[in-house]
Amino acid sequence: MLISKNWITDLLNNASNTFNPTDEELDAGFVRVGFETEGYQPLPETTGPLVIGRVLEIEELEGFKKPIRYCQVDVGQANGTGEPQGIICGARNFKEGDTVIVSLPGAVLPGGFAIAARETYGHISNGMMASAAELGLTAKSEGIITLSDASVAAAGLEPGQDAREVLGSDDTVFDVNITPDRGYALSARGLAREIASAFDLTFVDVAEDPAVAGVDVSKVPSASGKLIDIDLEPDTKAKRFGLRKVEGIDPKAQAPFWMQRLLMLSGIRSVNAATDVTNFVMLLTGQPMHAFDADKIAGGLHVHNAAGGEEFETLDHTKRTLLPTDVVISDDNGIQSLAGVMGGTTSEISDETINVYFEAATWDELTVAKTARHHKLSSEASRRFERGVDPAIVEVSLDIACALLADAAGGTISPEATIVGEVPAREPIELGVNRPSELIGVEYSVETITKRLEEVGCRVESGTEAGDSSGTLTVTPPTWRGDLTVPVELIEEIVRLEGLDEIPSVLPTPVGGRGLSPLQRRRRAVTHALAYSGYAEIIPTPFIKNTTFDAWGLEADDPRRNTVKVQNPLDAEYGILATTLLPSMLEAIGRNVARGRHDLAIYSVAQTSVKRGDVSPLPSVAARPDEDTLRELVDSLPEQHLHAATVAVGQQELDGPFGKGRDYTWADAIQSARVAASAAGVQLDVEAAQQLPWHPGRCAALTVQTAGVEKITVGYAGELHPQVLEALELPARTCAMEIDLTALPLEQQLPAPMLSSFPAVNQDIALIVDEAVPAEAVRRTIEAAAGELLESVALFDVYRSEQLGEGKKSLAFGLVFRAGDKTLTEDEASEARLRAAEAAAQEHGATMRG
Repeated sequence: MLISKNWITDLLNNASNTFNPTDEELDAGFVRVGFETEGYQPLPETTGPLVIGRVLEIEELEGFKKPIRYCQVDVGQANGTGEPQGIICGARNFKEGDTVIVSLPGAVLPGGFAIAARETYGHISNGMMASAAELGLTAKSEGIITLSDASVAAAGLEPGQDAREVLGSDDTVFDVNITPDRGYALSARGLAREIASAFDLTFVDVAEDPAVAGVDVSKVPSASGKLIDIDLEPDTKAKRFGLRKVEGIDPKAQAPFWMQRLLMLSGIRSVNAATDVTNFVMLLTGQPMHAFDADKIAGGLHVHNAAGGEEFETLDHTKRTLLPTDVVISDDNGIQSLAGVMGGTTSEISDETINVYFEAATWDELTVAKTARHHKLSSEASRRFERGVDPAIVEVSLDIACALLADAAGGTISPEATIVGEVPAREPIELGVNRPSELIGVEYSVETITKRLEEVGCRVESGTEAGDSSGTLTVTPPTWRGDLTVPVELIEEIVRLEGLDEIPSVLPTPVGGRGLSPLQRRRRAVTHALAYSGYAEIIPTPFIKNTTFDAWGLEADDPRRNTVKVQNPLDAEYGILATTLLPSMLEAIGRNVARGRHDLAIYSVAQTSVKRGDVSPLPSVAARPDEDTLRELVDSLPEQHLHAATVAVGQQELDGPFGKGRDYTWADAIQSARVAASAAGVQLDVEAAQQLPWHPGRCAALTVQTAGVEKITVGYAGELHPQVLEALELPARTCAMEIDLTALPLEQQLPAPMLSSFPAVNQDIALIVDEAVPAEAVRRTIEAAAGELLESVALFDVYRSEQLGEGKKSLAFGLVFRAGDKTLTEDEASEARLRAAEAAAQEHGATMRG
């Protein structure tokens, strides 16, 4: 929010305060109470003669491409002669008798623009009538500055007087960053309260005494009688609605320059007296207002939800199609305003308006936010209503607006008013006296706690005696602090106002432990193992394309289709959470291949999400949910497992001067799964399988034996299906694997195994089996039958020949035997080897080769 430094200091300078900070001190004050500033900018300086002038005569010059006026301006004795000053001007927003700002020859305007007498349009122009933009008060303006007769009379201005005091050029504009939870600070009233706390000043609320803002409401008649009927429908969730009337104003009157100046410095352009008053009251009190042309309102006002589909033209002259969730204000003629956002053109203030309705209301925050976002119509009013507006400020805001308009444009304030709705009562909060000290680690006395909460605007009641840390305070938050609902939020206010820099920086003492948990160690081990095996890690997005599983050709009942849908996705095409890591990884492969990278291997270790419930309860946040609701909430959460996956394409070993390279194959995918499982302390079994998106003839199911006798499938590996690769525009023979690490049994090897100091005995065994017998099945049989002395068994050769016979193959295994307590003999190893051969013969029909 842009705010004038002088405005803040004027609100705080009273009988108890003399406040005149430097720019740096005020900036530090904002930061001290928790408001960041985007910076501050002093108003640019104009040097030389800048005076009050009065237009005496206007001569319209003809024969030029644009309208030009030659004016005689009374500048008193400022020109040294007392004679009228001849000045050329192209602006059209002034007339004879108007009071203007004149920069005489010798003045230098912001930007180094020097004023001098010069001949132009056939006349000598001795100076310039200045606009607000030329004096650095605003970025652009549509005409020169004209001062109203009321402003001139009130300030006793005469031609020739220095204009700087009227312009208030000795000022600084601060850009204060207001957080969304502190909407009360989007006003001079709110920021002045905060600065009063920062500098330990006495604060007088403009809501209690408008005179602190220079507004005299003593002539505003007390509301008596109903102005017009107001029908406020409960479905709108509007809390309050107020209406007052000013009759018989001068339609040509403009707001006093001091008001226009504050609006300009706050980034709001001056429009007309009634509209300027509503904007000023909004900036002063934080209460957005709207001004209706009372003569264009037929009957009473009806506040209701739009029917949906109506077309409504807002003040920015844009026609908008309304939704049933939009709240509108209607009269007998139709919709007149989009509540909390912007009024309509049918009842806007014009140059013929003589009777004005001022409206001030308190709208539902969420409703205004939805309307503003849907219509892409963020206004100064909607910004405040979205963050919460003080419902108790309606009456005084209406009184201030009526008083200001009557002063600026004349007219009579109607004694009748319509106020609908009551100020919602705030629920008191119980705060333990010692709770702030316990939570923050700094001692806060009862007096300090009470003082800071009262500065915020809270009413604090306590029977606690001074020094008693066991009592409880009953704190009632003010109406403008809707964000204060629980004790910790009160504690935050105490700490903020006492100063965050008062909290000492103390490093916590670490609690002794055993480091990473077993699950964390397993994840780290798998990640390192795959990286050391030559795979590059990627971090996949948790969202996958809605059509992924259609492209894979999965059945309708495939478990991987049991996805969680995102209600408000960042990308409509990626609206579901991943049940597998492969879609994101295959997209990464595709992007790399499209950029000319044809040989690569990637891996990822990340979570997947599987839907468990279609509906999740939405309990109230006002209190802790009961146990049944909590259980329902937990049961509705998606099931998340940690997966590891690899994808490889192209060559594993590149072509080079020493020979031809080697492509990635299905066997490499299976080996990457073995590497991951081995790092997790688990041995995988491999079996032929059919599972999309893998090739049915080159796919392996990865299984493990659980603590019981059950064997479970934890993943798949192999070459991807050609049709899937074609649909995804990926290279042929792309290989991949994915395993569910969460499904792997977690076995901690504690203590570490003891290594035997006795030598090993190595023996080989070659078994002839049918071609259809898997080598892995034979290996497992040997491992089980050889007994405790067998340390390891590995396949090292597969041999086929005519001598073996058609449909036969020879499998050669290397066996390592070792005893933990003695040197093993060849006979003992041979005996174990023969037992293994006999078991293979019984289970697989194997015969030993000679």
